[in-house]
Amino acid sequence: QVQLMESGGGLVQPGGSLRLSCAVSGIALNEYAYGWFRQAPGKEREALGYMSGADSSSAYADSVKGRFTISTDSAENMVYLQMNSLKAEDAAIYYCAAGTPRWSLVGSQLVRHWDQAREYDYWGQGTRVTVSS
Repeated sequence: QVQLMESGGGLVQPGGSLRLSCAVSGIALNEYAYGWFRQAPGKEREALGYMSGADSSSAYADSVKGRFTISTDSAENMVYLQMNSLKAEDAAIYYCAAGTPRWSLVGSQLVRHWDQAREYDYWGQGTRVTVSS
C-alpha cells in the first residue's frame, strides 16, 4: 500500500518558519519525484515545487522561491518542506505527492512538468498551515 502522510502543519506568525514532513511508504523513495502543493479557500491548487528522489533535482514556483526548500531523507523515507519567512498568503492546506512527472524537450532544453497535479499518482491527506499574529 502506497501511503503519503503529511505532518507538521499548525499556527505560525508572519515571518516565522515551519517544516512540513511527508512520510512515504510502499514505494521506493529514489524511483519517484515528490511535489508539494497547497490550496487556500476559493483558490486553485498551486504547485510549490518538487524534488527528484533519484538525483535531488528540484524546482520551485516563483511565489515561494528563496523561501521554501524541499529535501528528502532516503534513510528515513521522508520528504520535507522547509518554509521560511512565512506570509499571510501562505496559509493553506499543504499536500505532498509522489509521481513521475514527464519530461519534454523544448528546443535544446529538457523541461520537467513538475507543476501539474495530474503528473502525480499518490497524494497525502494534507496538513493545514495557518499564518497569523
